[in-house]
Amino acid sequence: MSDTLNNYWKQFKSGTDIRGIASEGVSGQSVNLTNEVIDKMTNGFALWLSNKTNKPTNTLTVAVGRDSRISGPRIISVVSETLVKYGIKVLDCGLASTPSMFMTTIDLECDGSVQITASHHPFNRNGLKFFTRDGGLEGSDISEILLFAQNDQKPLFYDNGSVSSVDYMSQYAQRLCDIIKKGVDAENYEKPLDGFKIIVDAGNGAGGFYAEKVLLPLGADIKGSQFLEPDGMFPNHIPNPENAEAMASICKAVINSNADLGVIFDTDVDRGGAVDCNGNEINRNRLVAVASAIALEGNDGGTIVTDSITSSGLKTFIEKDLGGIHHRFKRGYKNVINEALRLNKEGINCPLAIETSGHAAMRENYFLDDGAYLVTKIIIKMAQLKKEGKTLENLIATLEEPIESKEIRMNITESDFRACGERIINELLEYSEKQDGWNIAPDNREGVRVSFDKNNGDGWFLLRLSVHDPIMPLNIESNSIGGVNTIFNKLKVFLNSCQGIDTSNI
Repeated sequence: MSDTLNNYWKQFKSGTDIRGIASEGVSGQSVNLTNEVIDKMTNGFALWLSNKTNKPTNTLTVAVGRDSRISGPRIISVVSETLVKYGIKVLDCGLASTPSMFMTTIDLECDGSVQITASHHPFNRNGLKFFTRDGGLEGSDISEILLFAQNDQKPLFYDNGSVSSVDYMSQYAQRLCDIIKKGVDAENYEKPLDGFKIIVDAGNGAGGFYAEKVLLPLGADIKGSQFLEPDGMFPNHIPNPENAEAMASICKAVINSNADLGVIFDTDVDRGGAVDCNGNEINRNRLVAVASAIALEGNDGGTIVTDSITSSGLKTFIEKDLGGIHHRFKRGYKNVINEALRLNKEGINCPLAIETSGHAAMRENYFLDDGAYLVTKIIIKMAQLKKEGKTLENLIATLEEPIESKEIRMNITESDFRACGERIINELLEYSEKQDGWNIAPDNREGVRVSFDKNNGDGWFLLRLSVHDPIMPLNIESNSIGGVNTIFNKLKVFLNSCQGIDTSNI
């Protein structure tokens, strides 16, 4: 029995999730999430959960759900059948959002839950994401589950397991409705969104419920909403608020519909984005700014944790305009959330952890990254501002945004990519310290971030190591036309001397 993951099982670990190829249809990509593999992974989760809760499996209740991927019904069936073998009571929630599956551990008192999803990845991929009442599992937990699978370890069999269908999404949606009613506190309390036109782009993922079960019952006009029907082939655009085509689509829909707001979700609704009434994106730095303004209400001087690639203008907005503290941390939504949890545990008032990708976790909502909850808070703020004759644009009017930005992703060519990437970062740090006019950020917690004055590019760069992949992303922003090239040319001398990265695309 091995105590380390072999390469076969290691391929399924994707940070804090399990991911693999679940459907045919992409050349050169063979299915590795077979029924047998999923069965063994579920064995591992059942054993892990039993150990975690210190309860025999025949006393456990586990909720299962899935996004709209074409492999979802097959995988959820295998997961359910496997859990039942150990006497587990399975609640099949069917098509569901990932955040809702965590909430089953609160509202339905489940011991754990499993969501079948691969987020915004292509149609042929899928995976398993696990929750307990403590939140999503850590990377070390995933390694333990996969090690159980590799060693074919499983709990004792019991014959009292069961599967029952549960319409939990309606209960989850009703909670969001109640939050909006209370937050807007309109004269017509039951229809607080009467008179608002809000359109939803679900990207054919699991987010269509938000239009039909949240906005419509509250009186909103949702005509113009698009791609609400679940379709695991994602025929219209990638369901991803970071995707340029997806954002262009929802922006156009807002303008064509003359809507007050547009909202967009990724496949499993753990991320969200928005578009204001003028068709302007509320995404990335702008989304962080709006969420920060909302989160800091009643939390004066609070700390906002973000990932490392946020702009200098955003830091100024949070600290100077909102009176908060900006705490940049590592990329990876779980990293950002864990840092916020750590700060709060130390007594630091931290109400929000948010990544520029759209993962936003608020302390008031269990630090759960929930795109629907984020959008709900934005809608409440929009309605409150309208009473004052203002819009969401007014909320972030002083946010300074970069004139130019660029991201370059360079492949690492050495087999031990992590060691190579860390070596390059250390070399860049030493190099930067010797360069005139290179100002190393004192508060950076990932990679090397260097800023430049107006005469030397008027911006910054960040070189870091990807969280999971053998890639070094380079982000550059400038507040002046031509500034990105100025900064890049300064850095190119160093990059061209690096061993272990492919610089051919620069």
